[in-house]
Amino acid sequence: MPNTPGGDHYEIRTEGGVSGQVVVGRDNTLSRVDGTGTPTAVTEQQLAELHAEFARVRALLPTDAPDRAGELLDELEESATAPEPDLSTMEYVRRWFSRHLPALAGAVTSLVIHPVVGQLVAAAGGTLAEEFRHRFGGEDNA
Repeated sequence: MPNTPGGDHYEIRTEGGVSGQVVVGRDNTLSRVDGTGTPTAVTEQQLAELHAEFARVRALLPTDAPDRAGELLDELEESATAPEPDLSTMEYVRRWFSRHLPALAGAVTSLVIHPVVGQLVAAAGGTLAEEFRHRFGGEDNA
């Protein structure tokens, strides 16, 4: 196909499924971080910001939400900020919200994959960090 005036035209075709990122265009830079470096310690300010995010999501709970919703947010906060974050609890809470309060599922997922939670998980060790990426890193884990 001819280029359109004022811009480039790209026609992309793939054989089979694409598993990973695809970059199309001009002058792109692609970087990859494997997490092999030393995890950075979470500061008190970062932890306070994470707790504020939990408070923000709690404020989004509808007045008619089951009491269990607030309790689960408490469990999620405790699990995410523990010295060794509890991934099973994090996964369970996210799924519960997806099933029972889907309007808040995105907000809860944003807590699970919050950068500070990622730092806390990384600080707990490589095996846990790898399991975290396995459970929460893929598009099909929603």
